[in-house]
Amino acid sequence: MTDRLRLGYLPLTDAAPLIIAQELGFAAEEGLALELVRVGSWAQSRDLLGTGGIDAAHMLVPMPIAQSLGLGPAYPDFDLLMVLSQGGQAIAVSSALEARLRDRGHGFDFSDPWAARTALAAAHSGQLRVGVPFPFSTQAELVRHWLDGTDLARRLTIHTVPPPQMADALAAKEIDACCVGEPWASFAVEQSRGALLLAGRAIWAAAPEKGLVMTRDRAETQPDQTGRLMRALWRAGRWLDQPDARGTAAEILSRPDYLNLSPELCERGLLGRLHVTASGELRHYPEFIRFHAQGATFPWRSIAAMLGARMAQRHDLDPNQAMTRAAGCFRTDLYRRHLREAGADLPGSSAKIEGAIAAPTAVAAEQGQMILGPDAFFDGHVFDMASLTR
Repeated sequence: MTDRLRLGYLPLTDAAPLIIAQELGFAAEEGLALELVRVGSWAQSRDLLGTGGIDAAHMLVPMPIAQSLGLGPAYPDFDLLMVLSQGGQAIAVSSALEARLRDRGHGFDFSDPWAARTALAAAHSGQLRVGVPFPFSTQAELVRHWLDGTDLARRLTIHTVPPPQMADALAAKEIDACCVGEPWASFAVEQSRGALLLAGRAIWAAAPEKGLVMTRDRAETQPDQTGRLMRALWRAGRWLDQPDARGTAAEILSRPDYLNLSPELCERGLLGRLHVTASGELRHYPEFIRFHAQGATFPWRSIAAMLGARMAQRHDLDPNQAMTRAAGCFRTDLYRRHLREAGADLPGSSAKIEGAIAAPTAVAAEQGQMILGPDAFFDGHVFDMASLTR
């Protein structure tokens, strides 16, 4: 017997694990049929999950943390069960701002956060309006971290814009720049409404972008279904990180039922070959997005604590309580329980010093060792949640 599950997603490249799990049979192998519900905004996704309209969601990693801190509607507790993608975001600037940056000699190399920040500060005076997909998003965290301590941070205002509408917001001069997941930054370039300034991974090498989120009650009371869903998505992510899979993935994602864009546009972020300007200037950014490799799917409690502490600071909450609550909604216990049998690498600890890994590094795992990818911040920032228990 096949179980049907309703999963919410926004039309983004990083929804690929859900789409591939259904289209290539990873879900069917687990006895699941996924009804993929395309939603228009992250608030709608949150509300559908909170009211039982969907069973699980492809969701911005900071969203369940915000819910755990009371920074959202009074819904049942949300838990993040696994990370679905790392990276995949880009900062784009409006065409007018692109012209001013070019006049000042900026080369749009797409990889140097220091040079991009300096050039932006020189080219733009007054309020800097940056569009992000949701107030509690990896994109908002990246922008704030990148600009922290500068005059630009004091001039920054964050505006919420659904990803498919970012290009229109740039063209309408409602925002000066945006940080958004692919393919919508590339779509803005394709429509001659902006240029790509910087990759999100240039700011934080292992920025977790989307996760599989479910209500705590459902995850705990329906462990069999939960485990089968996690394994299907984990295997889809593993397939996506095979070098020859990305072209096929772009063809599938481009279909009208999913992203409804050209395969070529969907392929840019998947292959790490980005057109940074409408004239076609190409930049190669290997591993622009990652779905599986080097521990990408593990829901580190230290990441949750770090993001919780940042939210607490901005919203005048107790930071220690915030870290504890945030870490509690990243379910490393369920990840270990349900993915152990699939052969997933399981780190020996559920927390690490965030930002301390500069190159692929072997660490202790349940079965010997595993390789973790770089997680460094561009400015050398580190976060240690040693005060929290495992």
